[in-house]
Amino acid sequence: MTPTIDARVRLDTHPTHPSAVQAVLTGPQSRVALVALEAADWSVAATNVLVLARIDHEEPYWAADAAKHLTAEGIAVEVTPRLQEAIDEEWTWPNYPMPWCTRSEIREVSDQAQKIHDAIRHGHLLIHAHARDGHTTVAVGTYLHRGGKSVYLHGEDHLRQIADTFDSPAEALVAFEKVHAAEMRPGPAPLTDTERAAIAARSVFDITTDKSERSRPEPETVPVYLADAGDHQALLDAFLNTHGEFERWRTWSDDTTHVVHESLVLRAEFIHEADPDDTQWKIAAYESPVGERTWHATATTTVPVEIMRVLLESLASTDAVEIATYDYISEASITEATRPLADAGWHHTIEGHTICWQAPADLRISMQLDAFAAHSPHDALPAWTIRGGGDSNSPPWALHFSPHAAASVLHNVAFEVANQLATARPSNTHTTLHVASASRARPAKRR
Repeated sequence: MTPTIDARVRLDTHPTHPSAVQAVLTGPQSRVALVALEAADWSVAATNVLVLARIDHEEPYWAADAAKHLTAEGIAVEVTPRLQEAIDEEWTWPNYPMPWCTRSEIREVSDQAQKIHDAIRHGHLLIHAHARDGHTTVAVGTYLHRGGKSVYLHGEDHLRQIADTFDSPAEALVAFEKVHAAEMRPGPAPLTDTERAAIAARSVFDITTDKSERSRPEPETVPVYLADAGDHQALLDAFLNTHGEFERWRTWSDDTTHVVHESLVLRAEFIHEADPDDTQWKIAAYESPVGERTWHATATTTVPVEIMRVLLESLASTDAVEIATYDYISEASITEATRPLADAGWHHTIEGHTICWQAPADLRISMQLDAFAAHSPHDALPAWTIRGGGDSNSPPWALHFSPHAAASVLHNVAFEVANQLATARPSNTHTTLHVASASRARPAKRR
């Protein structure tokens, strides 16, 4: 068929994952191909680069299926010889538990398992609890659409199946507890090796470019706080994929995603279409699932993604209840929070009721403590503010923390701001941050 859309798709094996497939898009109308591949659950890994990484290792088969559909739509598709070899390869699962199935039936079972995995990954299937059942994992969850059914899941990876359905989450949980009370644990099970490998394959990576690319300016290394914002949506997805103890909840309007820890004492809100420089992240900690809020934080859309990554990882780095506990501002907690700045040679000044720490070589970045807000009986005013940027190449951004924010979280963010470097791409290209460690790694601080 003669191509009618000015786009070209080159399908090849993944550079590191043994079965995943990558698609490189070129041409003025490449957006058409991108939308088609995303609809088939390919993931964007870089500008005009998508990856198909599945937990059933059937990527070559589905890549061939994608090639057929793209060609039918009038898009030119090139399949590399090594991918074609993988497509033509005849293989089967060793010790498959359903030996009576034909190869196509095995693929159908695996595809159903993939759909369950994708529903969990995208937040459409909420897992309430899991347990070990012999040599495999079982779980109970609910699909989050109107009239969504509750399901009992049996198995892992390509063998996961819906073994039973229920009319309500309560009915499903009661039935699950009757059988698995001794082994029952809240939330989804830890990721399997196969799931982790698929996540790694979908992560942002660089591809070999043609000679014309080499004429572009070389990336420069800058302090992480001066890097551009990066992809916060990708950060949200990666964090949820790697931290099963946090669950995704979407509002009916799809404007906001809520990220909730299984303990219910740590919660984050991500606003998808936040206006430039407006608040995009809201983080809150509570003394109990139904208790008062202990502290909160906000981040604007322009906060560099690597700084935001450290903030999120700090929430997952230790006991949630410990992180959520009131951390009253004192000389000890101030010292703990700002020690990385002192170690990096930052100097501090006192102006009125504000203590300000600033980088010795760049006054565009600062960490401030408002003593008035810190000792106010109400926490509406931010006590801690970390602010950066301030020119046309690096728009200003700000992180705000209420008075009782965990000192360990502040410490980790301060360390990232003071000691890390980022690779900043030239402004006319897609920006991907690759953080380079400073002379020492960030310590795993615990309160």
